Amino acid sequence: MPDLQRRTRRSACEAQSPDYPIQKSPNAAGGLLLQQPAKDPAYREGASVDRSSMIQDNWPTDMPRNPWTAPTRTTRSIHIPIARLPHLLVPGQVVESPETRLRYRIERLLGEGGFGQVYLARRLGRSGAVPETVCIKVSARIDGWLREAYFGQLLDGHPRAIRVFDIFPLMRADGQVLYYLALEYAQHGDLSAFLHGAGKGWSETTVRREIAGILEVLRKLHRGQMLHRDLTPLNVFVCEGPRLKLGDFGIVRQQSDRRGITAHTMNAMTAPSDLLDRSVPKWQARDDVYQVGQLLGMLVRGDAKSRIRTHDVRQLRCSDHLKEIVHRCIGERRKRYESADEMIDALRNPPAELRTGVLRTLKGVHLAFTGILGKPRRDAARAAKRAGAIVHGGPSALTTVVVRGRPNVQQAAGRDAGLKLMEIKRLREKGHRITLLDETHFWRLAGQR
Repeated sequence: MPDLQRRTRRSACEAQSPDYPIQKSPNAAGGLLLQQPAKDPAYREGASVDRSSMIQDNWPTDMPRNPWTAPTRTTRSIHIPIARLPHLLVPGQVVESPETRLRYRIERLLGEGGFGQVYLARRLGRSGAVPETVCIKVSARIDGWLREAYFGQLLDGHPRAIRVFDIFPLMRADGQVLYYLALEYAQHGDLSAFLHGAGKGWSETTVRREIAGILEVLRKLHRGQMLHRDLTPLNVFVCEGPRLKLGDFGIVRQQSDRRGITAHTMNAMTAPSDLLDRSVPKWQARDDVYQVGQLLGMLVRGDAKSRIRTHDVRQLRCSDHLKEIVHRCIGERRKRYESADEMIDALRNPPAELRTGVLRTLKGVHLAFTGILGKPRRDAARAAKRAGAIVHGGPSALTTVVVRGRPNVQQAAGRDAGLKLMEIKRLREKGHRITLLDETHFWRLAGQR
């Protein structure tokens, strides 16, 4: 990062961009162009995206706030008139990078976000490293530019991250420094716009493969103790294939330990509810996993208009195993996958089969019940206690035996994925030994038939 900052200061002083006038729309009040906003380089022109929940926390006091275009959000809900910034670049303008000596001709504005504005551009001249069509992302603010540049270098060459081809500042004739990124252009736009246009969900095979690809990027961040915090449909882009790629690393932060980082800004649509209501103090890797679970559910459902709730999971058109993965991601916080590694493993491997076991006695065992029993649950609990068992309300780290009745059709994520059965699987993954008994064997051990 220090090297990047030194190059920034040098390049800004050595190079100046042409002093093109700012074009103003006749429909814009006070020179603020009313233009369809976009979050990132792959925003598809004309797409309809609701950004009403997006509010920037550290917007400059001399600039109109705009909740539709902010990359970092508070959790407060406020109503503010929409305002657009003047164009920083104009169609036909050519900018030259002092770093690579490549020139880019601006074609049109794709959209704008809290970082700045995004333009479709053509590379002029020859280059073996930079494609002919790119996005030019430009801003007057250095903070987000430095973060994007840093993570562009960190993830350079990763097949699932939007590539950063060129990084440079330019000083205008009026003395203002603008900060540029030349980014990979995703032809199909962001995931939200793509699903809106397609109007249907993806196949389970495709969903598993593409979400695992996004998780590969997240795994690299998590292994470096970094948290993304902004894994939304607006920051995942659809390239040819279709192939999903992750972009916008503007609010990524590094944690000093596994307890996480204090989250002052977040996306109100996809942030976990316990962080939105401040019932937990810090964002952790499992909260990134929550957001990936939301993306997974949206891909299966075929739209990104609203978040997936736990009661929506059983209606998803996919296997019970995939429903279970979604539920575990977005359900109770302490039971989520703790990192991208754990979720990748779940997506790529079949679930362990829930086989019933055999016991000789109930004396001294810690026992819980699940499912629909042939007799009232209170009678079963009394019988278990008479046989010497310690009865629990649900599975825990102390539980050694679970008696399974008939499955409830309203189970959270399918026949083998009620809340208690999912907890048994999670505890077994942690190394706890839990024996599953069918009801017939339980009553035999309890001394009743």
